[in-house]
Amino acid sequence: MFRKIPCIRIDGSRRKPSECNAAEEMVLALFVNGRHTMTATVSPGGLREFAAGYLFTEQIIAGAGEIESIREETNRISVLTTNPFRTAGAKKTVLSGCGGSTSYIDTAKLPIIPPGFSLSAAAVTGFMEEAIPRATGRIHTAALADAGGIVTRAEDIGRHNALDRVIGHGVLSGVDFETTCALCSGVISSEMVRKCLAARIPVIASRADATTLAADIARKTGLCVIGCVSGGGMAVYANPERLNGSTPSPE
Repeated sequence: MFRKIPCIRIDGSRRKPSECNAAEEMVLALFVNGRHTMTATVSPGGLREFAAGYLFTEQIIAGAGEIESIREETNRISVLTTNPFRTAGAKKTVLSGCGGSTSYIDTAKLPIIPPGFSLSAAAVTGFMEEAIPRATGRIHTAALADAGGIVTRAEDIGRHNALDRVIGHGVLSGVDFETTCALCSGVISSEMVRKCLAARIPVIASRADATTLAADIARKTGLCVIGCVSGGGMAVYANPERLNGSTPSPE
């Protein structure tokens, strides 16, 4: 995932040739039933999981049972589904996955996460400490956890791509998303909230904060959004009832 490339090291007035570790990046074209659906810049490796997660969160497929085959080629991945006429709408371009896709978020059509699933603040902190580095610097990390612990973990140059990868792993492995918590290293955006809702994941937590639109959408849909997880502290932006013992105390 990293490769050494030439660089110039500068220390005060001194400059010298050196080598730096750089995150690898590739352009990937996704084809669904022969149609070019999306182009993204991603980290190499784990492309089957990325494709499955992307198609699932974009609601192009409803689950692994709708995937007939996934074929990897150079800078291209082709997916055949059980419905040969089912493809995405307009072709999209995702640059490093940090801007998300170009999907318009129609809040009226988003699923509602029903009450029921909850976990403790201590569990969130424990999952974060186990799966998400405190400082990634060059790359984003995402993970999926359930009552048994960390289910899967992935890294990518884009935070949305990393989330697609762990969701894709869950799709291909038959994970029950309704009893999971998504974890990430970057800012929780509205697009990441939409992906969790598409997968019916009830909680997403990050070491970073959340955007205003992400919090607004989450409040209306039952998704618990937790940011700034560090040590024993965190900020709950939406639906704190999913955190055991997190009911605000009267002033």
